[in-house]
Amino acid sequence: MMDVSERLSFFPSLYRVIDHPEVGMWMLYLTILFLSILVYKLGFAKKLPILKSAVIYTFLALGCTVLTFLGIFLPVAEGLVVAALILIIYKIRLHQSKNQEAEDVR
Repeated sequence: MMDVSERLSFFPSLYRVIDHPEVGMWMLYLTILFLSILVYKLGFAKKLPILKSAVIYTFLALGCTVLTFLGIFLPVAEGLVVAALILIIYKIRLHQSKNQEAEDVR
C-alpha cells in the first residue's frame, strides 16, 4: 500500500497538509491565491474600474478554492511559480528594450 504523503506535490508537503490539514490547506490556499494574483497582474491585468476589479478578484479567489484541492496532488502552485517567473523575466526584458529604444532615439 502506498503512503499518501509520498504523492503530495511540493507545497502541500512543505505545509504538512497531512499532519496539520486545516493550517496546511489555508497556507496552500493563500499561496495559490497570491501566485494567481501575481500572474494575473503580470500577464493579464488592465486598468479597470474598482467594481469590475472587485468582481474579477472575487472570482479569482473562488477559483483558487478549486485549485487548492487540485493542488494537493497536482503541481498547481509550482506551475504558478513557473508562470510568474516567466512573466517577471518577460516584463524585465520588455522594460530593458523600451529603455534601449528610448536611448537610441536620442
